[in-house]
Amino acid sequence: MKNTELSFEFFPPKTADGIANLRETRQKLSVFKPEFFSVTFGAGGSTRDRTMETVFEIQDEGYQAAPHISCISSSKAEISALLKAYQDKAIKRLVVLRGDVPSGEVSTGDFKYAVDLVSFIRQETGDWFHIEVAAYPEFHPEALSAAKDIDHFKRKVDAGANSAITQYFYNVDAYFQFLDSCYKAGIRTAIVPGIMPIYNYTQLARFSGICGAEIPRWLRLRLEAYGDDLASLRAFGTDVVSELCEKLLLAGVPSLHFYTLNQADIITKIINNVNASQG
Repeated sequence: MKNTELSFEFFPPKTADGIANLRETRQKLSVFKPEFFSVTFGAGGSTRDRTMETVFEIQDEGYQAAPHISCISSSKAEISALLKAYQDKAIKRLVVLRGDVPSGEVSTGDFKYAVDLVSFIRQETGDWFHIEVAAYPEFHPEALSAAKDIDHFKRKVDAGANSAITQYFYNVDAYFQFLDSCYKAGIRTAIVPGIMPIYNYTQLARFSGICGAEIPRWLRLRLEAYGDDLASLRAFGTDVVSELCEKLLLAGVPSLHFYTLNQADIITKIINNVNASQG
């Protein structure tokens, strides 16, 4: 991946051990000279303080940090204060999302959709931030149709998003067909593939059920067949995701974004596999 820009997503740890583990993970992944590390934002802003603390620590270490900001349950005043804090710390990149609705949540706050939050950030801060938004090659699970989902994505781009990171996928054709549909809709912004390593099948199936990412039948059956043999499952999954990355890079994709789950070892193996295949 010599000419490929890489980025890595973390979630803010809850415990002292989690903080120490994430520091070790960052150290391991920093050897790949990532463009940025992003940090997630819990449902309804539930990790707001921990997200900010993690972002500031990453920035203090000399890396570019990109905090997630979600609009569910957020007020304009809260978002304004958050933006000011990030500007004061010289944070230049944001990942702007609608966010998950917490269980039992009724009020969405001052922003209903990510496009509303993108517009507000541009009004408040001009071009200070590089804004990343989400894109869904296999379409958002709440989308009424593929066409409406593309239209919603285009509205986010038109509102001021600079680029997008996709939901993870294992069907590379879905990604390229999505790019083609976006191009036909007049969308020219970079759409970076989101890559999810395979850590265990139960976890992956749960994530996929929530976000609408498809696990192809051939892959699902192979993963299920490993049962409790986690080492063999991860070895197989590493090969599958390495091949996915190779196909994307051979097609000219300039960037990859890894969903790390705060772990480095499998991602390191994937990157090393791809580098070896490229000679």
